[in-house]
Amino acid sequence: MLPVTGRRIFLRDAGLALAAFGSAPLRGLAATWTQPFENGERELVAYPQKRPLLRIAARPPNLETPFSVFNEGALTPNDAFFVRYHLAGIPTSIDLASYRLKVVGNVERELSLPLAEVQRLAEPTEIVAVNQCSGNSRGFSFPRVFGGQLGNGSMGNARWLGVPLNAVLRRAGATAAAKQVTFDGLDEPVLPVTPDFIKALDIDVAMSADVLIAWGMNGADIPMLNGYPLKLIVPGYFGTYWVKHLSEIRVLDGPFTGHDAFFMTTAYRIPDNDCACVAPGTTPEKTTPIGRLKVRSFITSVSNGALVKSAHPLTLKGIAFDGGSGIKRVEVSSDGGASWREAVLGKNLGRYSFREWSLPFVPPARGAFSLKVRATSLAGETQPEQATWNPPGYQRNAVESLSLTAV
Repeated sequence: MLPVTGRRIFLRDAGLALAAFGSAPLRGLAATWTQPFENGERELVAYPQKRPLLRIAARPPNLETPFSVFNEGALTPNDAFFVRYHLAGIPTSIDLASYRLKVVGNVERELSLPLAEVQRLAEPTEIVAVNQCSGNSRGFSFPRVFGGQLGNGSMGNARWLGVPLNAVLRRAGATAAAKQVTFDGLDEPVLPVTPDFIKALDIDVAMSADVLIAWGMNGADIPMLNGYPLKLIVPGYFGTYWVKHLSEIRVLDGPFTGHDAFFMTTAYRIPDNDCACVAPGTTPEKTTPIGRLKVRSFITSVSNGALVKSAHPLTLKGIAFDGGSGIKRVEVSSDGGASWREAVLGKNLGRYSFREWSLPFVPPARGAFSLKVRATSLAGETQPEQATWNPPGYQRNAVESLSLTAV
């Protein structure tokens, strides 16, 4: 268990001012990202507790992990982990002496727990799990869609330490009438007419053993920008449910509705059909809340547009993941998908984790060629060859392709 300190945690590192959250990058730490996007380039900006990351937005901060980081290993370093906020009123300091996690609603006893008491509710447990933004890769949607134009870096994999959410719910005595559980954090809207960012899980998901209330990330405190001091971890589900700076848990005897249910009833919804898609430019007749991750895979050892030595052996490497069944196989094609070679899977860190893979490869004779990668999960889901389309640009998982040149 990580030590609990009574100190006030500030979003300041090495004297860096909180002006980092304004529109101007920190002096001397901005650079231009040269990888092309259909809508321009990205600046690399260093925020407190973070190495320079790709800035998608400044207020609130939305930062993407440079894709080369995913070649460093299966676990994404804390200082390189992506950042996603919805509301501009984010906490910039938290005093553990006054911080409390409240549990209210349809419970036998309401709770107001300091961090140290949360940590003693059950034996701490660890789980390695991917946190992926629902809109990861949205910037590749065609036709273009509204929202942050994200590349492939709004995802990360970490070892999370915490206690099961069900231990908290049992301590509060969630009643038999419970149907849903909502989660609210310390971030707040600037305007009162703006709905708060509150998410809901059905009671059966909330009571499952793998959902955690975590304070640890890769052996350290969760960084402020990733949810310090407590973060809801919902393995296998998109990051919209991973509420940061968790401050209130509310047990409901019915579905979550009303003004503050916006991010469940209006936003973060996908077409309610088998492909979660519609024809480009159209609106779905019926939608449903986004849920589990789709199977995905990436090549991390070479980048799009790279030059490689002709006929010189190299090892291709990458990662794959899905919504929690685990990865069965990863395949690579160098002939446009006419044939596929199966890669060797790396160490299994758990069914919710990135799974590394590798494959010996000899580039062809000089000239342009492409590589494709696809994964199949243990549940039998294989990545589709073509990307589907939905208005929010959610859950892209098409086969990824890189264009390379042998020289």
